[in-house]
Amino acid sequence: MSRIAVNGVHLNVETSGNGPAVLLLHGFTGSASTWTPHLHAWRDFTTIAVDLLGHGSSDCPADPSRYGLDHAVSDLVRLLDHLGVRHSAVLGYSMGGRTALRLALHLARHSPTQVSALVLESTSPGIEDKKERDARARRDAALAMTIERDGIESFVNRWEALPLFATQEHLPAEAREEVRRQRLANDPRGLANSLRGMGVGVQEPLLARLGTIDAPVLLLAGALDGKYRSLACEMAEKLRHAQVEIIAEAGHAIHLEQPAAFTRTVRDFLDKHAPGKGGNAGPM
Repeated sequence: MSRIAVNGVHLNVETSGNGPAVLLLHGFTGSASTWTPHLHAWRDFTTIAVDLLGHGSSDCPADPSRYGLDHAVSDLVRLLDHLGVRHSAVLGYSMGGRTALRLALHLARHSPTQVSALVLESTSPGIEDKKERDARARRDAALAMTIERDGIESFVNRWEALPLFATQEHLPAEAREEVRRQRLANDPRGLANSLRGMGVGVQEPLLARLGTIDAPVLLLAGALDGKYRSLACEMAEKLRHAQVEIIAEAGHAIHLEQPAAFTRTVRDFLDKHAPGKGGNAGPM
């Protein structure tokens, strides 16, 4: 574990392996340990797994606005600079996928070759309809209040009961217990402010801007996750170089529900497109 100071906060960062850089961004309630089961298969990459602000061992500021996607992008750019990473692939799941997408859009303008490849697992580009977006923001704000009022265990019980995660009921007990442990380890204030500051209801819709990303993009969705399957196909139509993979017998958390297929699919894509691999060679 290494806590690195960026822009007045500290982010926990876990690095592993040796080779082309891959930045790993977890989902809401997750942490860098989300990716631990996959790291052995990616050991000839340098993986950089980050606890996003408010999660894991990273800081949990009191100001919800500090959690916004623009701040998250600025933090990650500074982090990569601190680590001396000039080129990297980026992999993000759910909330981490939205962050990865916003990072790629930022770098498409300011440093077009820095992101060599993008992997988006179960990712939304944001909500286009303003009324729907505002309604989601209100729901997230109400949920944030319940986290602070009722505590982390009550929230996790409610979160795990969401229909989005129903497909995880069939996971082995040890896998479910490990995910629950990760969720319970988070700080209530951090999770609440993440919802307020970087929830999808307060995010700028990004779909119309996807054509500015020149890097190859792998869009992953579970066959049992109809909403995100549709979103993956919708994003693919806007991207210049998109590949969609629908993973059989998986819901929202493909990396958890079908880990072998997830690891293999990501590995095949990175072998072609990560810096120093395939046709995108370049220094770390």
